[in-house]
Amino acid sequence: MEGKTFYVNRRHFLKGAFASLVLSSFGVYGFDLMNPTKRYRVGLIGTGWYGKSDLFRLMQVTKIEVVCLCDVDQRQLDEAADLVQSRQYNLKRPQLYKDYREMLARHELDIVLIGTPDHWHALQAIEAMKSGAHVYLQKPISVDVVEGESVVAASKKLNKIVQVGLQRRNTPHLVEAKRNIIDAGLLGKIAHVELCCYYHMRSNANPALQEVPSYLDYDLWTGPAPLRPYDGLPHRGWWRAFMEYGNGIVGDMCVHMFDATRWLLDLDWPNKISSQGGILIQKEGKSNISDTQTAVFEYENLNCIWQHRTWGTPVDPEYPWAFKIYGEHGTLAGSPMQYDFTPNSSGKKIHKDCLYEREQYPEDLVEKNIELHAAPATRLHMLDFLQAIEEKHQPIANIEEGHRSSASCILANISMKLGRPLEYDPLLRLVKNDPEATSLLKRPYREGWRHPLPQDFT
Repeated sequence: MEGKTFYVNRRHFLKGAFASLVLSSFGVYGFDLMNPTKRYRVGLIGTGWYGKSDLFRLMQVTKIEVVCLCDVDQRQLDEAADLVQSRQYNLKRPQLYKDYREMLARHELDIVLIGTPDHWHALQAIEAMKSGAHVYLQKPISVDVVEGESVVAASKKLNKIVQVGLQRRNTPHLVEAKRNIIDAGLLGKIAHVELCCYYHMRSNANPALQEVPSYLDYDLWTGPAPLRPYDGLPHRGWWRAFMEYGNGIVGDMCVHMFDATRWLLDLDWPNKISSQGGILIQKEGKSNISDTQTAVFEYENLNCIWQHRTWGTPVDPEYPWAFKIYGEHGTLAGSPMQYDFTPNSSGKKIHKDCLYEREQYPEDLVEKNIELHAAPATRLHMLDFLQAIEEKHQPIANIEEGHRSSASCILANISMKLGRPLEYDPLLRLVKNDPEATSLLKRPYREGWRHPLPQDFT
């Protein structure tokens, strides 16, 4: 939204009164405002649903020029270019690329946004940092643990800031819950957390093989991953049905709720991770991700227990994708849509719904597939990212935090595969007393692609 060229000092923002919904329009309520030092030159890799959504949220909160876009699907790329051009302050059409390496080689960019499927995140983030850009990287940060360690090492070596798309850390009602419920001590001693997702989001399709359309470079879309026979456009939901490109529901949905819990409770790496599950009900389609899975992330005197089912009914219809934090004095339930504090005995229940900004950002109302409830959180996440760049400090969802949450979810899948608990040592970068599990921290790459290693950046 042209004209909103400022951003909020996050430290002052966190001291504000949420009761007055200060987030409804950035800067209106007297917070310190800072203009960026320049108009940022920005590129986007992956112009699908969430890539465009992230870019449009960034365009709404600061001065940028979208210099270039990259996608292996020419139709998707052209559509994105039309939309971006219509929103550019100068109506300039961005330059278009099929190969991200060519795009990064030709342009000096300040910021690169990455919205590609998971199997591309690490390689593209590393190349973007090598080119000189700071990175906004969608979660999870990697498809295997060694990739994640490599992105962390690259960020440190190249002195580049990475904000990971774990925007629950900047979701207004959850920021309020952290301050007014958890940090205020209303829960008392906390000893148990339940995390869940019961969305029916696993594809059960069984499409026939097809010819690759002329507008899609399927080989380049696949990149370092195994080359599956082509059976339809992989965009949006289909690629998520396969472990070749991601880590299933755990890698997609648990990472959000587990990361939110880590942030809320100030948790580091789990001491031990275990998981069980598989394809127990939905056996009719091609998908090879689990339809039922439990994972336990163990801390001293605290367990975080994840459960997903892509069939059946949710345990709590009000919280189908959520966390529930149990304390000696009460329970905090939270989701992207709301939170509820329920005291164990006497005391007042507290409920808060998510924030919408329909009036402040009317363009949101006509944006295809936008998550209106998540847009304010993503805007704040972008502002936090920009402030980190301006002030040269780490953002709230920095690469190390993103790696801890991403890798923990990946380790849960390895535990399920091996049928035993795992203890990961992040300093030695191995699974303790388990060479077989350690060997699974790094996936094999397809011929022609080189897997990054942390020692590349020492």
